[in-house]
Amino acid sequence: MALLSYFSGNVTWAASFKYRDYRLLWVATVFQSVGMGMEHVALGWLVLELTDSAFMVGVASAARMAPFFFLGIVSGAVADRVERRMFLRMLALAGAIVSGLTALVLYQDTGLVWPIILLAMSMGCVWAFTMTMRQAYTFDIVGPEAALNGLALTSLSQRVGGVLGALVAGLIIAWVGVASQYVAIAVVYVIGGALLMLTRSSGQAAVAEPQSVWQNLKGTFHILSTNRILLILMILAAVTEVLGFTHQTLIPVFARDELGLGSAGFGMMSAVRQLGGLFGLMVLANMGGFQRKGLLMFVLAAGFGLGEMSFWLANGVVTFVLALLFINACASGVDTLYKTLMQSNVPNEQRGRAMGSWVVSIGVAPVGHLSLGAIAGALGAPGALLINGSLLLGVSIATALGLPNIRRLK
Repeated sequence: MALLSYFSGNVTWAASFKYRDYRLLWVATVFQSVGMGMEHVALGWLVLELTDSAFMVGVASAARMAPFFFLGIVSGAVADRVERRMFLRMLALAGAIVSGLTALVLYQDTGLVWPIILLAMSMGCVWAFTMTMRQAYTFDIVGPEAALNGLALTSLSQRVGGVLGALVAGLIIAWVGVASQYVAIAVVYVIGGALLMLTRSSGQAAVAEPQSVWQNLKGTFHILSTNRILLILMILAAVTEVLGFTHQTLIPVFARDELGLGSAGFGMMSAVRQLGGLFGLMVLANMGGFQRKGLLMFVLAAGFGLGEMSFWLANGVVTFVLALLFINACASGVDTLYKTLMQSNVPNEQRGRAMGSWVVSIGVAPVGHLSLGAIAGALGAPGALLINGSLLLGVSIATALGLPNIRRLK
């Protein structure tokens, strides 16, 4: 914590660390993201081992993401009503409980996949609210001027935790099994919640007089019908989610079937994915005052598509790693820009609902997970990503040319 405070006064990219509560939120996010990274590796590998089906891996990923779509609007309405700091604490506890229940099911060793998928869906409910609350609370703490820096650093903390979680996950699965992995996940969620207990303030940009959840819920649809920029950003984020971010579904398939790796190797591949994201976020955090955010968003989305297409050419571990690094540098950057622009283009009292709209956007991922799993089953993983990457590249170029107002967003 002291080291983060030192950097905040000496390094431009670390400007948001000058806020004590932000430093606590950042470290808590690292721990929670360690758990999320471990869970991502555990779920993908477990379902693949139980079913030997790329499609079922897609089904599990879809189940985990479905709550984002169905609860996104609700989470935004709740976020604009409640004390976000307090709600984040409760969500950390809920994550620990779901992880503990998953461990109990796995210790029973029934070999059934559907209880695991249902619990993954429960964890998706926790994360649908967590994502909304965390992005809005970050903005609360650092304010509008440092929003890009704060949101980039928050995403950076998620990537740091994701790298650590992925590395640890593969080793734990190999050494003591996946059930013990979920016990460890519960522990890191508890640690994250304990750190959030130390935060003191609602933040400088917090809403002073929130409306009821029902009023916020009705207001969300009114905002989307009148705020064209927010609606377009929401649609673009959804398209990027379906065609781009769903590539994560096929990483365990690539690791085992294309590269001949075991669970530890899969963990390493997942860590590499997070490292690419770290690089992209470090660059973005250092661009705090950059004024061509809309154009950069389109450039990164196009790069994301190109990166997916490059999997078709990957014929070994080295080329696969390079493709993963590039893809996720672009992915983390474009995702942070979506969140920044969505919050910057609504009034302060509507930021929670803006982030709820973002959660809905990423909640359409089940469509991508299921379709990608089905295509991979028919054409193989490289062919599936070639198709998705080509579509994402084409959509990014077309929308950049056809939406000049979005391209000019600052």
